[in-house]
Amino acid sequence: MSLLPEHSVLTIKRLEPHDLATAALWDDFVMACPEATFFHRAGWQKIVREVFRHDTYFLYAEADGRIQGVLPLGHVNSWMFGNSLTSLPFAVYGGVAAISTTAADALEQEAQQIARRLGVAHLELRNVNPRHSDWPTQDLYVTFRKEILPDDEANLLAIPRKQRAMVRKGIKNGLASEIDSTVDRFFALFADNVHRHGTPAMPKKYFQALQAEFGADCEVLTVVAPDGRPLSSVISFYFRDEVLPYYAGDFEPARDLAANDFKYGELMRRACARGIRVFDYGRSKRGTGPFAFKKNWGFEPKPLHYEFCLYKRDAIPQNNPNNAKYKLMISAWRRMPLGLANWLGPFVVRNLG
Repeated sequence: MSLLPEHSVLTIKRLEPHDLATAALWDDFVMACPEATFFHRAGWQKIVREVFRHDTYFLYAEADGRIQGVLPLGHVNSWMFGNSLTSLPFAVYGGVAAISTTAADALEQEAQQIARRLGVAHLELRNVNPRHSDWPTQDLYVTFRKEILPDDEANLLAIPRKQRAMVRKGIKNGLASEIDSTVDRFFALFADNVHRHGTPAMPKKYFQALQAEFGADCEVLTVVAPDGRPLSSVISFYFRDEVLPYYAGDFEPARDLAANDFKYGELMRRACARGIRVFDYGRSKRGTGPFAFKKNWGFEPKPLHYEFCLYKRDAIPQNNPNNAKYKLMISAWRRMPLGLANWLGPFVVRNLG
């Protein structure tokens, strides 16, 4: 990032929820800014406000009539998990995306002023790259990214032998992939999957809202058995030349048929056909099954730098399943009837962010 010219006057403004003209300018900036991610898109403001009913502060820095940087923030005030201001709730990437150091610094200063005014316990910036060496940093999460080669067979051969064999097993089992126009099949698989793991499911209306807001950039791919039975599904986000499989679910029989490996192989194949150049396997916690799974696919972990400015707490919150205090809750959730879990889940998950 560079400095603004001396004659430029920088102002920090807030994107209003129904200001479509400025939202379009915001997205134009995001598409061009190297630091920006899919989670910096203006559409997330509508998702966070209307689906989860949280206040948002989508800040942008403007100079000479042009946007110089953006910082999307969501305020989650939960009796269960605390009071926080985050960039961005329900996202794995966030923080400032700017083309000048002046804009980045000004946006973060404004965020800190808002945090103090709201009386939050902490401000969290989910940075891909570090910005504040003096802020406490959550080092639990990593991301996995890898180049997609322009040839299908080359991509398959780039997968380590054991996982490549699983993809071929899915092909031999007659599995097929389909692009769904609704989230119905995905949600049934997703809700069943997270219930088995003892965690609450996002509401179905959330996934419907993602499809409605982001259109073709939010794609549902479902793997089916030869008899047409859905086995595994994934919602992926497309951003510039990248694909990010973000939410996934499967039924238990999917493992024996290698449907999960086949699913990601198919996603990579389809992305290659679209000219996508980067496969972003997304965030995982260190030492977990998903972390090992992605490593086995030949992806190398890259640390994420979630930085915290603490106001009313002494340590970074640990609102994740690895926290021992949630073990009893996870065990109870697994035993809960699926219908009840799907009804209760949205009330819990909206407070997590």
